[in-house]
Amino acid sequence: MKILNCICLTLVIVGAINWGLVGIFDFNLVSGIFGDGTIWTRIVYALVGLAGLYSIGFYGNLGRDDA
Repeated sequence: MKILNCICLTLVIVGAINWGLVGIFDFNLVSGIFGDGTIWTRIVYALVGLAGLYSIGFYGNLGRDDA
């Protein structure tokens, strides 16, 4: 489970960095790497979105000593 948490956290960070680049520089890193509207771009966006949904569960661990 710890590996899944690390993967999801990494994907959420990638998504946050991408949105930061879009907001500040109007540059989409994911589209820049995989192409605009390709299946790979859509897969990355879907994985980032799923990781974000999964990460909602991290709120249940806040305040726990073993978190």
